[in-house]
Amino acid sequence: MTRTLSTPPTMLSGCLAGAPQPVIPVAGGGGLLLRPWERADAWAFLSAYEDEGTRRWHTHRPSTVAQVEEWFDGYRQAWERETACHWAVARDSGEVLGRMALRGVDLEDGVANVAYWVLPAARGAGVASRALAAVSAWALDDIGFHRLELDHSTRNDASCKVATRAGYLLEGTKRSSAVHDDGRHDMHLHARVRGDR
Repeated sequence: MTRTLSTPPTMLSGCLAGAPQPVIPVAGGGGLLLRPWERADAWAFLSAYEDEGTRRWHTHRPSTVAQVEEWFDGYRQAWERETACHWAVARDSGEVLGRMALRGVDLEDGVANVAYWVLPAARGAGVASRALAAVSAWALDDIGFHRLELDHSTRNDASCKVATRAGYLLEGTKRSSAVHDDGRHDMHLHARVRGDR
């Protein structure tokens, strides 16, 4: 179905897929960067979902390396279709520390939803908040998104701290909004809008 807008789109088609997916440096030292996922990362990716801390908050999870590779193929296709952007959070040596994603990309409104996790060894060191700040600056300042949203369980205090440190304001609570392994959770909604500092 063709949509007819009464206003111009916030972002033009091709603003993402018109170039290769970028490698984004992460400020703060330690040689961190966001880069597209590679086949060699499949075991590290799968290991994240074997961790109880990750499993607690993520019910959509792979169970085999072959499934992870299918996800990686889907990530490349999502970039080409401009529907999502997925990165490994890694050291410049190649070691994977986590995941950062913009999902539900809406170019017309200039909105996307952020998702992330970090491996247990990277927790508590500011990796997630620094990576989130980096992808947010790229999306809002370089590419032209207007608003990035992030939601997490109200029981996930660590994710709330990550969002706040990266400049995402808490906007409210979505009641009984997501299903986790232990049942329905209320979700905090955070957002960062172009121009927020």
